[in-house]
Amino acid sequence: MSPTSTSRDELKAKLNLETSQIAWHDLQTYFARGHVVKVAPSLDLLDVAVELTADNRALFEEWLAADLVGEVSPALAQNWYDHNTELWAVVVAPWVLVQDRHEVLDRRVH
Repeated sequence: MSPTSTSRDELKAKLNLETSQIAWHDLQTYFARGHVVKVAPSLDLLDVAVELTADNRALFEEWLAADLVGEVSPALAQNWYDHNTELWAVVVAPWVLVQDRHEVLDRRVH
């Protein structure tokens, strides 16, 4: 295993300990500041956090173009607010990466 892989694995393990569920209502300040990044359920939240920490711009541009990461739209924010949705979140300052794991579970059931 290369040192880069080891350090990424260590970072991923560290971020995993900092990942938690949080109600959308508790993220309103960060959303208002434009600091919330939505991560598609098809991606691993921790992998995205590691790549953000590594400043992997090329991969983020691919994900942005494919609408796999990006801003939370006002309509989605309102939906999450109305339902006080619980999201998985991890902070990579100044960003809060969020993922609606219910979407993943819904797709697995259907």
